[in-house]
Amino acid sequence: MARLKIEDLQRIKEEHKAASTLREGGFRAKITVHMGTCGLAAGARNIMSALLDEIEKSGVTDVIATTSGCAGLCSREPMATIEIINNPPVKYGSLTEDKIRRIFKEHIIGGNVIEEYALVIGSETAY
Repeated sequence: MARLKIEDLQRIKEEHKAASTLREGGFRAKITVHMGTCGLAAGARNIMSALLDEIEKSGVTDVIATTSGCAGLCSREPMATIEIINNPPVKYGSLTEDKIRRIFKEHIIGGNVIEEYALVIGSETAY
């Protein structure tokens, strides 16, 4: 058997990553920014823009950002729900651009829920 080169290992890693991503539905994490009328009035567009900026800067390819309507807690808008495979979902409220950037870095990338921003943990799931 021929010796493996660094390029061979990188190719194997990318093939494995692609296969596991497909098997898991195409993404590891889903971020839903609630953009009903109340969310939009509270600044949800700015939250989504900041989130998309963080995703682009990080270069991650296994995270999806999506939108939904009102989550029913208008006084806590803007809000976002974070769903990571094999973890309970987390709904964050009263968001700012700085908060969503921190949530992205610490929760989505780092795996640590920011409890001080969380409204509820484990109320819903897409998996």
